[in-house]
Amino acid sequence: MTMDYAVPCIRGRIKNRTAGVSVPGSKSLTARALFISALAEGTSVLHGAGLSDDCLTFINCLQSLGIAVSVSGTDVTVEGCGGKLPVSSGEVYVGSAGTAARFITALVAFSGGTFTVRASEQMTRRPVGPLLSALAGAGARFDFLGEQGCFPFVVHGTASPERCMSVDIGSSSQYLSALLMVGACRGTEVSVSGSHGMKYVDMTVKMMRDFGAEVTCGGSFVAGGGYRAREYAIEPDISAACYFYAVNRVLGTDIRVRGVQNATLQGDMRFIELMRGGFDGGRADMSAFSDQALTMAAIAPYFSKPTQICGISHIRGQECDRINAIKVNLDALGVPCTATEDGVTISPAAPRPARIRTFGDHRVAMSFAVTGLRCEGVVIEHAEVCSKTFPDYFGVLGGLVAELTK
Repeated sequence: MTMDYAVPCIRGRIKNRTAGVSVPGSKSLTARALFISALAEGTSVLHGAGLSDDCLTFINCLQSLGIAVSVSGTDVTVEGCGGKLPVSSGEVYVGSAGTAARFITALVAFSGGTFTVRASEQMTRRPVGPLLSALAGAGARFDFLGEQGCFPFVVHGTASPERCMSVDIGSSSQYLSALLMVGACRGTEVSVSGSHGMKYVDMTVKMMRDFGAEVTCGGSFVAGGGYRAREYAIEPDISAACYFYAVNRVLGTDIRVRGVQNATLQGDMRFIELMRGGFDGGRADMSAFSDQALTMAAIAPYFSKPTQICGISHIRGQECDRINAIKVNLDALGVPCTATEDGVTISPAAPRPARIRTFGDHRVAMSFAVTGLRCEGVVIEHAEVCSKTFPDYFGVLGGLVAELTK
């Protein structure tokens, strides 16, 4: 069901500046925990999992491959396969879930079976070529059912992949994470070219070790030892928490997100640190936490200095061309914005009423809702896209508004 959301402007109406909110479990941590648990020996229980559309898609993919996964509240039980899939053929649908798409592709490529991997139309436009090249170099074969190098395709996996692989992570560090997590069941050495924020790789390595794998990081990455099942607690999603710290920055509130710790595995904590530090414009290289580029752009009109967001050329290939989404929506709000291949420069300005085009992207919707809390007349079109990662975002936001203004 489509839904437009008229953002309530509460500037000048705030009576209670302190509030607390809860956000779902981390999508990134949930996806990795699901994947590693599926590869482990034994049964794992994940507590506090994020069950957004993306994570539910991931669970469906694992179930399509014969992995038993059950959900009770925010607890997920996974019966691991010990690194060997219980089926040798089948079809999986990764939808628009980029993490699932990349991780599942690596899994079936090293399975020794034949699998068809289908995706949403949106996903067919997202980059996956460097991962497929790495997997092909290790012995897998791909028959493309549409455009070469893109979803959908048939994977002819190899049960005996080459031990040494190389991958270009210039467009996504998830390629390296996928190879390492699957490779730990067999013994893998991965050399890397290109550059990208490595915080998510650090997260992957930490979680692999938590489940018993052996990983060394140096000139190349070496993984082995397999995984042992365990109970695992998922942290709150820092990416989801960032929107509320952005609210603090533009409204002067003191909203706390329950469970957020400074010592987190999640790279988007860097955005929260900038907000806590009173960031007020200037240059921001967001290559290591680019999911928050939209959030920064949405609140940049309220800073006292121009804001240059750089290091984010790769976000043109995410759920939508996010640099274009920033430019289109800031233009609609009457905010001066110059877009380049690598980022945007935004000048301070008082936004005017506007309808926000979400382009099917959850982060566009959530980010520009923050803008509207300080500007009359902002309407988020197709606000239901938030279900991808934070299904109750606007419910939480509405409750927060009520608490701040009561």
